[in-house]
Amino acid sequence: MGKKDMEVLEARIAEGQAREAAARKKKMKEKLKKKKAGFFADFKKFITKGNIVDMAVGVIVGSAFTAIITALSNGILKPFINCLLALILGKDSLSDVYTFLQKSYKVDETGKEVIDLANSIYIDWGTFINAIINFLLVAFTLFVIARIARNVMNKAKARELAAAKEAEEKKKAEEKEKAEAAAALAAEKEAQLQAFYANVARQTELLEQLSKKQ
Repeated sequence: MGKKDMEVLEARIAEGQAREAAARKKKMKEKLKKKKAGFFADFKKFITKGNIVDMAVGVIVGSAFTAIITALSNGILKPFINCLLALILGKDSLSDVYTFLQKSYKVDETGKEVIDLANSIYIDWGTFINAIINFLLVAFTLFVIARIARNVMNKAKARELAAAKEAEEKKKAEEKEKAEAAAALAAEKEAQLQAFYANVARQTELLEQLSKKQ
């Protein structure tokens, strides 16, 4: 093998190696592209799942619902409770309903000695009553909403069942009408065929009688 042949062989080997390297590089790029596309596809599928969207909607609705319950408790029910406590206990607010275990006093701006709540040990019945009121309100409201939703779902399901039953009955009626129409058509064809046979028989009989007379 001459020098020129060696150079040609080396050039071909280098060209083959370059093509192989380019193919590997292209394959790696395609693999990375598919992996990237798969990642974003999975992410899109995740964020568009029904349960994720429902959960987000539930969190937003829950926050708004909490604000409604708080407004109902603080603005409507607590004034009635405060009025009742004022009549029974002589207190004008739930925040004043305490049972002191150990009192600590301080002098206020007017020089009057008052109870220092920060350094006193007491049972805060007002906070406890507030928590009970909020719990009962939330539980009752959720019960009402769940009951209404269940009734609406039952009515919708009943309407769907009624519509399905009506469609099935309509389908059966149409099939019955088609069967009756087919039977009537078959009977009519049979009657026509029998009439044709009878006519043929009469004509044959007449022909036989004419042939005998001749």
